[in-house]
Amino acid sequence: MVDERSTPVETPPLGQRLFDSIFLLLGAGILVMVAFYTLWGLWEILTLPRAPLP
Repeated sequence: MVDERSTPVETPPLGQRLFDSIFLLLGAGILVMVAFYTLWGLWEILTLPRAPLP
């Protein structure tokens, strides 16, 4: 008879636990895209040359 308490239970590494969490990956993907496009848009607006008025 094998005692279940005698075998150590291995937990997966932190990286594998993060990649196994689908909602964390979804949130990170949305956050990265929103931040990237928002910062890119703000940079484009701030670096536009002034338009000459007629």
